[in-house]
Formats: sequence, structure tokens, C-alpha cells
Amino acid sequence: MIEIKPFDALGRFQNDWLSARYHFSFAEYYDPAHMGVGTLRVWNDDTIRPGSGFDMHGHRDMEIITYVREGAITHQDHLGNRGRTEAGDVQVMSAGRGIMHAEFNEEEDPTQIFQIWIEPALRGAEPRWETRAFPKGERAGELVALASGRKDHEGALPIHQDAAILGATLAAGQSVTHRLEAGRKLYLVPAKGRITVNEESAGPRDGVVVSGVEEVTITAEEEAEILLADVA
Repeated sequence: MIEIKPFDALGRFQNDWLSARYHFSFAEYYDPAHMGVGTLRVWNDDTIRPGSGFDMHGHRDMEIITYVREGAITHQDHLGNRGRTEAGDVQVMSAGRGIMHAEFNEEEDPTQIFQIWIEPALRGAEPRWETRAFPKGERAGELVALASGRKDHEGALPIHQDAAILGATLAAGQSVTHRLEAGRKLYLVPAKGRITVNEESAGPRDGVVVSGVEEVTITAEEEAEILLADVA
């Protein structure tokens, strides 16, 4: 089964510094038909104005993956971590038993991010934060594991769950294939470009749920950048 959730149908939040779209129920947006996919609980599409961001706040027992689509995001937490993650790169924050952090756009232009939350298999773990650059040349034309708790994804940022976030950039007409183990699901979002997923068409920033199939082929109708979560 392949279900397309159009970008225009996503939940919305807007204030003077943040424009957000919610793929699943989040904060004051509640859609009982879209509470997540497997252990994937949050996929937010945020645009943050320059000189603004999320003040210090807390999380616990959640794997929080931030993928920067445009611009850069600067992170600071109570553990003393501080770092800047720029477009095309990814950061992972394992909230564990509790972490306080802030995220700001210190750039001159708007920053666009995907923020993805996955429920951990291990609760009360040591909180940590890590970021990593993934050169675009390495991702071109193939899926690369960016964050993962699966044993076959060496080199990816680790998370405490049998799940993986993978990304790829595709030229027009280029395809990648991903096999799904029994009982697993995919949630796929094209950050840029229009794609087909097993012949179903999806536009930029649409959400795509894939379940009950052994293999999915993703083809770029135009130059595209894709991100997907493989979850149980």
C-alpha cells in the first residue's frame, strides 16, 4: 500500500518567526488518522526566520533527528554541546533521561529543516548530541544511511531504535530501490523535486507511507532530494 499525504493537507502553525507544517499530530494539531508510522512519531517541516529560533526547552526519551534543507541551524544544550549544522547535513539528539537545548537560525536567510522524532527502544539512556556532514557527492544517486540503529548501517549517526533515516539526491530520471523487511514500513518525503514511488506520484514535501510491499523504487521526475524513515 502506498498513501500520499499532500503538502497542502499537512497540519499548520504560523507565528512571526516560525512557519511549520506537521506530517503527524503535534502540539495543538491533532489528526487521529495520522499519529505516526510505527516508531516514527513526528515529522515537522519548519522554516525559521533569521535571528530567531527555539528557546531553551527540554526533551526526554526520544531520538530527535534534524535534517537541514536550506541554511543552517545552531544547537546549544545544557551538556555544553554547541554546533552548527548546515544544509544537507544531519544531527541526532538522543534525549535519554533528559536534555535541555535551544536551536536558533543565526544566518542571514531563512533556515528550513525537517525535524524527525523516533521513539527509542532504550529509555533513560545517557543524553547525547552529535552532528555529521554527508558530502552531496557521496549521496548522489544512492541511498545513504544518515542516522540508524540497524546493525548494517555502519558510519551512520547512532540512534536507540531498530530504525533508519536514509537520504539521497537524484538527477532527473534517476532511480533508487529500497527493500522492506516483513512488517516494516517507510515514510518518505521529497525535500525537493517531484518523484514517483512504485508509479505513484508525489510532489515536493508531500508525505508518502509505504507498507505491505517487499521493494520500493523511487524515481526522480526532476532533480530531487529525498529523505525516508525505515521503521518497524
